[in-house]
Amino acid sequence: MNAYIFPGQGAQFVGMGLDLYENHNHAQELFEQANDILGFSITDIMFEGTPEDLKQTKVTQPAIFLHSVILSKVMGENFKPDMVAGHSLGELSALVANGALNFEDGLKLVSQRALAMQKACELQPSTMAAVLGLDDEVVEKICEETDGIVVPANYNCPGQLVISGEVEAINNACEKLKEAGARRALLLPVGGAFHSPLMEPAREELAAAIEATNFSAPVCPIYQNVPTTAVTSADEIKDNLISQLTAPVKWTQSVQQMIKDGGKSFVEVGPGKVLQGLVRKINSDTETASAVI
Repeated sequence: MNAYIFPGQGAQFVGMGLDLYENHNHAQELFEQANDILGFSITDIMFEGTPEDLKQTKVTQPAIFLHSVILSKVMGENFKPDMVAGHSLGELSALVANGALNFEDGLKLVSQRALAMQKACELQPSTMAAVLGLDDEVVEKICEETDGIVVPANYNCPGQLVISGEVEAINNACEKLKEAGARRALLLPVGGAFHSPLMEPAREELAAAIEATNFSAPVCPIYQNVPTTAVTSADEIKDNLISQLTAPVKWTQSVQQMIKDGGKSFVEVGPGKVLQGLVRKINSDTETASAVI
């Protein structure tokens, strides 16, 4: 079975999507439509902006979404998913690719999500840290025992878990994690504590937008970050999408479930190859590839 996977924030690079824009009329139309919907020229920033410009959450998230979704659209008949999944933001790309959301609604939600998260980041100093070389259970226990808000945020692959929370709590947890034998516990260059209780204001804001958006039955199941199992109900998809902002991204568990359900070939649709690397670390027997037109 073919599994198509969609990357999240962090996969961006200057020049992303330019080949699509220059070589495919349909891609060009969609990029121009995106400029109109967003009210600024995101293509200028994607194709020739600075890495700094592209790193702003309000730009990064729509940029990655556009690259992924437009690539899947240009693939046409070659895009035949039996199952899809997306890492954090990538879940919205996956939902447009599998027909649960239309392009315009998906882009509007991504833009609202990015702005809401940016706003939540500015309310309180917060951050994230990558923890390498410890079992998930050890990281979970240390987070629980650390004062302040610090929680597991991204279960990326065995031995790689990202934690999220208040700056002081993250720093204290990192010290304890190193003492417990972590190979590394390093702060990430992010603007805030994504996938933690500190995103509650963003979750509330986005919930209203999601509730007001029309979702259809998808053409194939999506393995969402929160439940990690196959979902096909439009109502369930909405609920899980709302929960996702304050809940951890259970990528390891989602990929394991996809493999259990027959996923053999994992194709990454969008910039970079981060997810392919994670999938191979989760199960070295899987086939991985980048989407090609």
